Amino acid sequence: MISSGVANAAPTCTFLQPIGGDGNSPIVTKKLSRAKVMPFAKTNWNTDFTVNQPYTSFKFFFTADTSDAKAKYPVEGFMKFSDGTSLQVINENMSPPIGSGRMFGPFAAVPGKQASQMNFKVGDSSNPAAIGFSYRISVQGCR
Repeated sequence: MISSGVANAAPTCTFLQPIGGDGNSPIVTKKLSRAKVMPFAKTNWNTDFTVNQPYTSFKFFFTADTSDAKAKYPVEGFMKFSDGTSLQVINENMSPPIGSGRMFGPFAAVPGKQASQMNFKVGDSSNPAAIGFSYRISVQGCR
């Protein structure tokens, strides 16, 4: 067997900036809240991260800041594309201990699609016990 002498380099990963963030930190800290009252019911369950260049893969990071052993926390992740389509890459119900972290991925970029955003969704209306849960999330793009 002949070796070229070149080792496979680990990918270089960069944190993506959250849309609507302060520009100082790529890490978003949130506390799940109920939907706002009328006229438009909105939640704080979704967080988008902007993809500003091509990457070969993406990693999603999640850390629990509070927890309730009786509650399950729905965690979803999506790749959003410039053509308006999306691909769900995470769909789990978690009951993480405080301070525990989890990396999801890496998820390979989709050939022929231009990623425009990565979306983290934590919480849903079917699990009211999760209201008040605090967590930190971030996303990396890797080359």
